[in-house]
Amino acid sequence: MHNKPQRFERIQTFPPFIGEMKTGSKSEGPSAPAPRRDPYEVLSVSRDSTDQDIKTAYRKLALKYHPDKNGSNPEASELFKEVAYSYSILSDPEKRRQYDSAGFEALDASGMDMEIDLSNLGTVNTMFAALFSKLGVPIKTTVSANVLEEALNGTVTVRPLPIGTSVSGKVDKQCAHFFGVTINEEQAQAGIAIRVTSTSQSKFKLLFFEHDVSGGYSLAIQEDSEKTGKVTSAGLYFLHFQVYRMDSTVNALAMAKDPEAAFFKSLEGLQPCEVSELKAGTHIFAVYGDNFFKTAAYTIEALCTKDYAETTEKLKDIEAQILRKRNELRQFETEYRKALARFQEVTKRYNEEKQSVDELLKQRDGIHASFTITKAPNPIGAGVTSNGSSSKSTGDSSKVENQGDDGTSDEKERSFKKRWFNIPRGSDKKLG
Repeated sequence: MHNKPQRFERIQTFPPFIGEMKTGSKSEGPSAPAPRRDPYEVLSVSRDSTDQDIKTAYRKLALKYHPDKNGSNPEASELFKEVAYSYSILSDPEKRRQYDSAGFEALDASGMDMEIDLSNLGTVNTMFAALFSKLGVPIKTTVSANVLEEALNGTVTVRPLPIGTSVSGKVDKQCAHFFGVTINEEQAQAGIAIRVTSTSQSKFKLLFFEHDVSGGYSLAIQEDSEKTGKVTSAGLYFLHFQVYRMDSTVNALAMAKDPEAAFFKSLEGLQPCEVSELKAGTHIFAVYGDNFFKTAAYTIEALCTKDYAETTEKLKDIEAQILRKRNELRQFETEYRKALARFQEVTKRYNEEKQSVDELLKQRDGIHASFTITKAPNPIGAGVTSNGSSSKSTGDSSKVENQGDDGTSDEKERSFKKRWFNIPRGSDKKLG
């Protein structure tokens, strides 16, 4: 869906505004964070400035300090990051409200993510960016300053893209193909959709430009391609109701930070688009090659949604359901966290109680085993008692116990048998 112009890669920030990250250079150890300047001061706007005032000021400063135009000036690069950081605060209504009420502390407490420019990376750092993307965190880049400046000056070539047609092509890396889509009143009232797909799964951006007072075009919206099935795609939809876009970076960062919490953040990337309808006239779109190493193959199409009334209503309904579900997840996360904490508490107690019971039963079995006459045999044979005297084996002691006062047990047994066998036969009858 739609995106705010000139967005930058999101990363977790550390004071002052980019975690003192410098691409292509070795770390020289931690240093004290520099004080952060007031975003209004950075963009040279007042606190009651409108969104358009802030956007205009940002575009002007972003072009002035863009790395493409200041490769040999490190100060410009830092200023560019500061401008980007300030705009990321003031262009977001919620972040702007938090800053106005409690300053940077409110933003730090809410875990605000930062966006930095990665569009002017050298060979080594582009390889790093590609690797970083493979690790699961999407890399987002700005549009090249050369493309933005050419568009602002009106020196770009605009190809016609009639409604109901499609055009295929290949755009070089960090370059753009511009298209003009002309619509009449009926088409504008029905709604317009612009879609770009790439069967080769190329990485690209779909851009929407507004007509500037200078006669050129200024970037208003950008949509980064996303992988959907076997293709990459991006779309801009102007349907006369609030349409939302899904920023997958939010979920990817949540997953990297806390995999368990990623589910609850999976719908936080749903963001409202800035433009919901187009007026009759010609509108400028562009396909930007957003790959560091190769060209991007694409097919762009423009269509009127008049014949897609049922599909449009489904989109409106499903996004309303997603918004409700997002609110439900926010509430459910609180419940889940409490239940999880309780579960961990009782699980810990379960393990402790189990260990305690096992130990008690073990002691009980030991006590039961001590109730016995037969002593365990000494593995060495005749042993020594605790007082130092010798003791006989179990077999010897049993013999002693069976002996009488006047002879051994064997002698008594032989005497008994002799008397028994000398009884005459038939004596039992006399006894009877």
